[in-house]
Amino acid sequence: MEILGKVIVLGETQKVGSAGTFRKRTIVVETDEQYKQTIPIDFIQDKCDILDNYKVGDNVKVGINIRGNLYQGKYYVSLNGWNISNTDKSSATVKSTEVFEESNDLPF
Repeated sequence: MEILGKVIVLGETQKVGSAGTFRKRTIVVETDEQYKQTIPIDFIQDKCDILDNYKVGDNVKVGINIRGNLYQGKYYVSLNGWNISNTDKSSATVKSTEVFEESNDLPF
C-alpha cells in the first residue's frame, strides 16, 4: 500500500527497549485530499537510515505495511514504512534527463 503526501514532521531516530538495540524513526505525512489526513508512519531498524535524504516539506510517496496486534485485551494498529521516494516535479525532471542521456550512448 502507498501513501502520497507532504512530510510535515521528520522525527529523530530513537533507541527503544531495555538493550537499546531496536531503532525506530517516525515521520508524519499530510495527504492532499479534500479532508487532509495527518498520518504517522514508523520506520524501524535499518529502514531508519533511508529517511536521512528527506526533509520537512518534501512531497513523497511512502510504501507501507499495516500491522495490527492484540495486547492485554486491546487492539493496536501501526503503519510501518519500508520505502519512500520523492514526488517533487523537479526530481522527476532530473530522473528523466538522466535516462535520456544514457540512451545517447547507443552504438547505432
